Amino acid sequence: MPVKPESFLIEIIRQGSYAKATAVDPLTGKEASIVGPASAANALLSRQASNKLQRLLLGSAEQPQGGFSL
Repeated sequence: MPVKPESFLIEIIRQGSYAKATAVDPLTGKEASIVGPASAANALLSRQASNKLQRLLLGSAEQPQGGFSL
């Protein structure tokens, strides 16, 4: 079941000429980060981090967690 990006927690940190945006899913604790130019709009950085987290969550739903299979 896809999670709405509006429910993600977003953190944006600017350092020099770079900005790092991190999106966290509060239900699973999983997070995804992206790095972009410090001049980029918060909306763009948030959207990119949210999209990356969405892909991570969809990919992990298709694969079993831990262990190994024969």
